[in-house]
Amino acid sequence: MIKIIEMGKFSSDLILWYKENKRDLPWRRTSEVYRVWVSEIILQQTRVNQGINYYLTLTEAFPTVHHLARASEDEVLKLWQGLGYYSRARNMHAAAKYVSQELNGVFPDTFDGLLKLKGIGPYTAAAISSICYNQPHTVVDGNVFRVLTRIYGVETAINTSQGKKQIEELAQSLNDGKAYGDFNQAIMEFGALHCTPQLPACQCCIFSDTCWALQHNKVHLLPVKEKKLQVKKRYLNFIVLFNKEEQTVIQRRNHNDIWRGLYQYPLIETTQVISPQNLLNTDELRELTAQQDIHLISEYSFKHQLTHRRLIINILNIQIPSLAHLTSPQYQLIKTDQVNKYAFPKPLSRIFNETPKHRL
Repeated sequence: MIKIIEMGKFSSDLILWYKENKRDLPWRRTSEVYRVWVSEIILQQTRVNQGINYYLTLTEAFPTVHHLARASEDEVLKLWQGLGYYSRARNMHAAAKYVSQELNGVFPDTFDGLLKLKGIGPYTAAAISSICYNQPHTVVDGNVFRVLTRIYGVETAINTSQGKKQIEELAQSLNDGKAYGDFNQAIMEFGALHCTPQLPACQCCIFSDTCWALQHNKVHLLPVKEKKLQVKKRYLNFIVLFNKEEQTVIQRRNHNDIWRGLYQYPLIETTQVISPQNLLNTDELRELTAQQDIHLISEYSFKHQLTHRRLIINILNIQIPSLAHLTSPQYQLIKTDQVNKYAFPKPLSRIFNETPKHRL
């Protein structure tokens, strides 16, 4: 008969493991709410290793919530460039303004108060309130799902409301000690370092004699997920126009879509892959170039994967006699050597490296 680990022992054993094995991360060296908050916003949809440099860059540029609040959105987005899910940066900036201007720079010290800040949901509010104020709110993320479904044999799909509720209730019941923040960090760290998705260290695991999945040879079958939504393809054709005066045109993405608030080159979206010649013959490109004589300098394509979208991106570098006709407020005429000062989506920033300098 397989033993099930007692709740109190699970918590104490896990926290002991954490204290002996935790990584030395910059946001763990402080209990300052602002810095913990910045780290949690970054880590919402970013791996720790990738997030560290962004955390250091952001907190150096904006050492307090007041500094962040006074920054422009462009400054924030530029430092965020490459992290993806840019709504996090916009929400963080908006929340900083609110805390700075309406709360005199003091973050709410309760779970419910934190939930009122833009960009903070139950997970982030639980993390901050437990880590900074040791309040009894338990986080549930992918690491927590994995650890608990394996150890306690939960076979309900975690991407269903029933499965999520089951794990949330189990996690809350296990976090029954007094070190709520340590428990939350411990279970996330255990999933990140030890009970990993592909190569969990089962043979040297502190829960090996009580882990349901290990005893039933189902470690790699848990957690269970229902079939994912079909990934949609989008075909994005960006037109890099430049003239002999070394000017180019960019525009800000302000519509409710991916990369909102970032900059791009003029875009023509199609329903399928289109050849450069056919693209040059479209009404959209004729309007963009005012039917001037143009010179196609280069063209290249690549693919970029988002969570539920696969982007097929095509770049056309076109020399054009004049850009004077692009007077619409949606367009911004700039010098080509100033392009890298603007916050572009990560895949488009490749243009800066892959296009010859004299042509961009």
